[in-house]
Amino acid sequence: MILDPLPRTPDHDIPAPVLTELTALYASNRAFHALSGDFPDPDDVRPEQVAAVLADELAVPGAQVLLARSEGRLVGIAITLDRHPDPVDPDPWIGLLMVDATAHGQGFGRKLATLVEDRFRADGRAAVRLAVLDNNPEALAFWTALGYDTLGYGRDRELDRPCTVLQKQLTDPSSTDAEQPA
Repeated sequence: MILDPLPRTPDHDIPAPVLTELTALYASNRAFHALSGDFPDPDDVRPEQVAAVLADELAVPGAQVLLARSEGRLVGIAITLDRHPDPVDPDPWIGLLMVDATAHGQGFGRKLATLVEDRFRADGRAAVRLAVLDNNPEALAFWTALGYDTLGYGRDRELDRPCTVLQKQLTDPSSTDAEQPA
């Protein structure tokens, strides 16, 4: 699997072929969109809606949209923040991790999560956080199986939906730089 930043045109648009792929990926996840309410009609996800969602995400300082490809096919997307808008939160966040629904159960989600964690680890980050909507027990099971622990409960900043905040340590908090192998 290859993970690359979302390509943009000189006008900061998403290239049409990539937007077509992204729209298909988003549309394939009808069940998630029905739970989240992110799109007005989860049975009719349109390119202009996907472009607007991604433009809103990229307008946040430190946000990055990452595309996951396997054998040239777009299989997933991750949206990350280098830090949460709350200044007391020191950790980066995974705002979204979505795999094409036709590829669920093939390990792409686990691999994508690992690649995102590796990027944060390479940047020297000690932990990563995310929020799971409380009405999405499958997502909660996925993240806890990957070693994420419940940090607390709250409401999401966008639509005020109840969610569970999870965190995963990326480095051993008891180790020091002197103990790290060269």
